[in-house]
Amino acid sequence: MDREPAKRFQDLVVWQKSHALTLRIYRLTVTFPKYELYGLASQMRRAAVSVPANIAEGFSKRGRSDKARFMNTAQASLEEVRYYFILARDLGYAVGKAVDTADVDEVARLLGAYCRSLLASSS
Repeated sequence: MDREPAKRFQDLVVWQKSHALTLRIYRLTVTFPKYELYGLASQMRRAAVSVPANIAEGFSKRGRSDKARFMNTAQASLEEVRYYFILARDLGYAVGKAVDTADVDEVARLLGAYCRSLLASSS
């Protein structure tokens, strides 16, 4: 299936999904203990924001290798988010659906595919 190329970073499904994940993390971290405001809550939010921010910044880069570098940074931040979900669960700050990482897995899959397509078309 051929798609029209994205004109703006907001058109990228991977950005849309990562932005939704970031919003979910902001809602989740509001429920963390107040003493975690500058600890785990802040770290989790920063890592989450880094994912769509790097996708947005990479989108504007001209070279495919530059774009791929930003997508790789987004991937690293996403794995950081994955760890923070584990930590939040193990500390008892989040349980059940709150620690479901299906959306993390989906963003990881989409980011991986986007990176592969960037690198494949540059060779």
